[in-house]
Amino acid sequence: MPTERDPGLPRLTRATASLTQEIRVLDAAGEERTIRIPDERPLTIYVDKRELVTLMTLGQYPEWLVLGYLLNQRLIDDGRQLASVTVDWSVDSAAVRTRAGTTGSKALRTGAVRPVLGTGCAQATMFAEQMADLGTMRQPAVDGARIDRVTLLAALERMRAQPSVYREAGSVHGTALFHGSELLFFVEDVGRHNAVDTVAGWMAMHAVDGGDKLLLTTGRLTSEMVIKAARMRVPIVVSRNGISAMGHSLAERLAMTLVGRATGRRFLCYTGASRVDLDPPAAMRQPLR
Repeated sequence: MPTERDPGLPRLTRATASLTQEIRVLDAAGEERTIRIPDERPLTIYVDKRELVTLMTLGQYPEWLVLGYLLNQRLIDDGRQLASVTVDWSVDSAAVRTRAGTTGSKALRTGAVRPVLGTGCAQATMFAEQMADLGTMRQPAVDGARIDRVTLLAALERMRAQPSVYREAGSVHGTALFHGSELLFFVEDVGRHNAVDTVAGWMAMHAVDGGDKLLLTTGRLTSEMVIKAARMRVPIVVSRNGISAMGHSLAERLAMTLVGRATGRRFLCYTGASRVDLDPPAAMRQPLR
């Protein structure tokens, strides 16, 4: 796969930050002890020196988060429109430099930017623009991607066993990109939207096509999550959580497969069941006579 040094792709810094910090707590038995909690921080994005938005983030892969955010918000159409993304945690900022000025979209060109402070679960997505673009996001025919019960359960187990901030400190969402049961990329953030955007940024920098991939998230499947996955061209999305009515409606319109309440060996297929191959469990099979 291409690397971040390939011609045409933006230059990215590799900013790092602590993901957890220690605090003292008093437990139910009246004992004082030390635990770790996620280290949330603001990241203000500037595009060609103009302030765009402030995201609250864990900061695990901030450059990929910024790139994925710009792509999923339709502020750019391709990562190659950017010359560089520079994250500096000393000032909690990301400086984005475009190759041709802010000409990648109407929002950047006109300066119609709306700074928002949120956890990622409350980002101000440009919803009207996203809805107007639904026709271009409809997923291709079923032949492009399928999943069977064994592969789905293997991906869930791989995700569950992954070393994570959640296992150490809780209070974060995780998102993973799979090819079959092979884990390609895993990220955590304080907001489920941030985690998905980071995956989008990673895909863009590594020229990864989503058409035969599976997106697995711990976050609930709302309309914004469905739209982000559709924009990433990932037709199958699996969540440990549930689904909203609008998320369900959009997934049907976009011909996407959504699987939720996926824990242990149980799950519900909400939409796109034609992509899911379900052999009956061994306990339900009748012996041959």
